[in-house]
Amino acid sequence: MPQVSDHAPLLMIAVDRDSDAPMHRQVFDQIRDAILGGRLAPGRRLPSSRALADELSVSRNTVLAAYDQLFAEGYTEGQVGSGTRVSRVLPEDVLAARSAAEKNADHRVDPETILSEKGRALLSAKPRVHRSASSGEFRPGLPEIDRFPWAQWSRMVAKFWRNPPRQLVSYGDPGGYMPLRVAIADYLRAVRGLSCEAEQVIVTAGAQQAIDLAARALLNPGEKAWIEDPGYAGIRGVLTATETTLVPLPVDDEGLVVSEGIKRAPDARMAVVTPSHQYPLGPVMSLKRRLELLEWARESGSWILEDDYDSEYRYAGRPLSALQGLDSNGRVIYAGTFSKVMFPAIRLGYLVVPPALAEPIIRIRRTLDDQTAIVMQPVLTEFIESGHFAAHIRRMRVLYAERQRILVDAVRTHLGDVLEIEPDEAGMHVVATFRPGCGLVDSEVANAAAKADLTLYSLSDFYLGKPDRSGLVLGYAGLSTREIRKGIERLAGVIAGLKASGGVSRTKRS
Repeated sequence: MPQVSDHAPLLMIAVDRDSDAPMHRQVFDQIRDAILGGRLAPGRRLPSSRALADELSVSRNTVLAAYDQLFAEGYTEGQVGSGTRVSRVLPEDVLAARSAAEKNADHRVDPETILSEKGRALLSAKPRVHRSASSGEFRPGLPEIDRFPWAQWSRMVAKFWRNPPRQLVSYGDPGGYMPLRVAIADYLRAVRGLSCEAEQVIVTAGAQQAIDLAARALLNPGEKAWIEDPGYAGIRGVLTATETTLVPLPVDDEGLVVSEGIKRAPDARMAVVTPSHQYPLGPVMSLKRRLELLEWARESGSWILEDDYDSEYRYAGRPLSALQGLDSNGRVIYAGTFSKVMFPAIRLGYLVVPPALAEPIIRIRRTLDDQTAIVMQPVLTEFIESGHFAAHIRRMRVLYAERQRILVDAVRTHLGDVLEIEPDEAGMHVVATFRPGCGLVDSEVANAAAKADLTLYSLSDFYLGKPDRSGLVLGYAGLSTREIRKGIERLAGVIAGLKASGGVSRTKRS
């Protein structure tokens, strides 16, 4: 049995100040639900009352009252000097709820009936290898690297690799380093509301490889896949490489328009979505749409690939559970990455698959490239278990929220006459759209900015079909406040130059 982490986890809870329920009761109910659902394991330490009060912006007495009630009802235990922990011997109702949930879990399915023809062929074929990335100013998804805790990270690297144990320098598990898979599963259950065990987690060389692995295993050439339009070009590339027929679907304020998918391609084999923060536009998929999508997948026997690329960074509203946590039929495959949370060169991501798919996809993984490089995996495991990972996310949340505010203010100050921009509740980028009649085309602005040493992304580049809006996708997480302000001033100069030279009309583009 893996050891229970001794560090207090991030908790996916929030208080609703408009609710009739007292705040201490809300905190109690949410922690109790996490224990009942198995997202907080017996023996797991809870955050200190002071730390949780700060995170929820409530008084410490509110948290103390919730902790007292958890203790009184047998959900927690406390020892002097070791804080509050989930009880190792849980009340009967917890055990009853767990056994009821376990009855519904993991229906054994024959992999031969699930995998695509290509997937079945890969089960008996031979192995292969992987790839790399780039950066730039205002690049979406580029994190702050200077504030990363390099001192702690380098000590951990030295600890594991000064004199590494023999098993670390030999061939390993194609699913990834098991202690890291345990740490990822613990994190996803507690923070993202996933229903998963370590054996369902497959460590990959980034989210792109995770998506590619799922597509190779489950899609036959010519089968259809719904994709968001606009959406992430990397997903389009992976699906095209697997000879998938792409079905681009519109996105509105509730996320992917599922009814359009059912109308255009009800027989699609997969839907690839970013429900927690649509890329690049930013809306969160509504609960109604999530349930609609899950129902379509259940009825059609199709798959949903959930790309959860930057869910750690949420600045307003309630914490959001992943779509996978709502799935009771084993139709959702979940992909995540550490590149945006930590630094791109770490090249580590993960795939969380339904139990019936875990063993065959790991075998396919061995066929393709044997295993993800082990060098960073034990270091990342300790980084998560020691609490540095959660602490880094907390610091970056505050920093990125401030940088987003500065970017929005700078755009409104210097470019308010041509660009409309609103704050986003989450993520590492915002979209600024051109005002009607301003006479500018996003791709032309991006090209002119590149000549002035500014890396910008035009919104139209994210569309597969005809764009229905024109704008710029502006990353801010990896830029200092000075760089943000100076960059927007330079962009204002570029746009002024374009307008002075006559700009480019919308009609010229069409």
